[in-house]
Amino acid sequence: MLFAEVVAASTEVAGTRSRTAKIAALAALLRTAQPADVRAVVAWLSGELLQGRLGAGWRTVARTVDGLAPAVEPTLTVAEVTTALDELAGTSGAGSVARRDAVLAGMFGRATAEEQRFLIGLITGELRQGALAGVVTDAVARAAEVPLETVRRAAMLSGSLPDTAAAALRGGADELAGFGLELLRGVSPMLASPAEDVASALADLGPDVSVEFKLDGARIQVHRRGDEVRVYTRTLRDITDAVPEIVALARELPCRSVVLDGESLALTDAGRPRPFQETMSRFGAAEGPAVLRPFFFDCLHLDGRDLLDEPLSVRLEALEEVAGALRIPALTRPTLDEASAQYSAALAAGHEGVMVKALDSPYAAGRRGRAWQKVKQTFTLDLVVLGAEWGYGRRTGLLSNLHLGARDPNGGEPIMVGKTFKGLTDALLRWQTDEFPLHEASRDEHTVYLRPEIVVEIELDGVQVSRRYPGGVALRFARVLRYRPDKTAAEADTIDAVRALLPG
Repeated sequence: MLFAEVVAASTEVAGTRSRTAKIAALAALLRTAQPADVRAVVAWLSGELLQGRLGAGWRTVARTVDGLAPAVEPTLTVAEVTTALDELAGTSGAGSVARRDAVLAGMFGRATAEEQRFLIGLITGELRQGALAGVVTDAVARAAEVPLETVRRAAMLSGSLPDTAAAALRGGADELAGFGLELLRGVSPMLASPAEDVASALADLGPDVSVEFKLDGARIQVHRRGDEVRVYTRTLRDITDAVPEIVALARELPCRSVVLDGESLALTDAGRPRPFQETMSRFGAAEGPAVLRPFFFDCLHLDGRDLLDEPLSVRLEALEEVAGALRIPALTRPTLDEASAQYSAALAAGHEGVMVKALDSPYAAGRRGRAWQKVKQTFTLDLVVLGAEWGYGRRTGLLSNLHLGARDPNGGEPIMVGKTFKGLTDALLRWQTDEFPLHEASRDEHTVYLRPEIVVEIELDGVQVSRRYPGGVALRFARVLRYRPDKTAAEADTIDAVRALLPG
């Protein structure tokens, strides 16, 4: 299959807001894909790479592509792009920079302009085409002519939508039926939807709920079979070798086999959570200053019994039996006052908020449904727009990703603290594209840089220490609320106000 066919389908998907049209376009592409290409095609259409990290970021790609003329006619195949990406992921050690540059130059030199744009977005993680995993899952079901729930369940149990798609298109429902919960293989995690507050979550779910602390940690899934243990991240990356303390605790549990869902957290001597990035730093190394402690909130398997389809109340009984001492603090069937007090206690302990979960809910892995709802504390900052990047996909031709800065209280230039493209409506995108050039200071191929004159109100979950930005901090989960024409840059929040949001 030509790579251009994938890019064309992505462009078609990005050009429509209709979910039905997106699914139809993707299903048509999948029906024509070669069996050996299906896994890569599905991953790319979901905005992901089969290889995970490539060791090549935006600067590497920009350096390689700069001045490289695109091909006139498409000749690249899916198989050739896959091979090049495999080479990038497998390149390390002495001379690796030169080898990566050579592989990138070879691939981009054969790519058309449209293919180059797609590859840049894919490699840098900024491919915004409107074909997220949910849409691609629907397309797989349609292309393979199997029920959607069958595909969803197989994807949950396999932990891999590309693998599920390959099986569905190869053998249909019969082959998908072969997927089951397999010990030592990650299961796609169940996700939560945001709730406005505790009262609205209880009003939606009713009294039969569990209200537990929402920790500011890193999601983990722990599998044990006998003495063999595997630990996976939210994205199902195997981090077993990096967390020996969690492995040791798992081996001490009173069971023969178990699958637990939870969070890992680095704590201070006083028992309060350390900054989020200190927890994450341990996921890449088995040693470090932070010792991780696991806290569990669900049990998916215990001693030969799969519990995915059991209600949460049954799964919590199993969790209490096997790992009661490691449970996240939770209340069962609380009153509104009790649930509100639980929320306040979570914040006082340095955590994010609470999770409110229906006790009759099965484990709907990989889906962000209403059965689990999260209530978190959020913050707002008025920040200066320093620039905006030209968008991809449906946002092609529009100024999209914002560069955000905080005011320097000493009178210097605003200090960059992050980027975001979230929260931008079509109307705001059009307004930005018309308005920002009026404030332009300079531009390059990808970005229009602005004079510090426009203030935007940003909602965020918090900030974290960062070496990426000059202020030493970075925004977490930032999204645009509104522009503030009533404020000047001199009235924006200072870098000190941003730093004050650091945990602890």
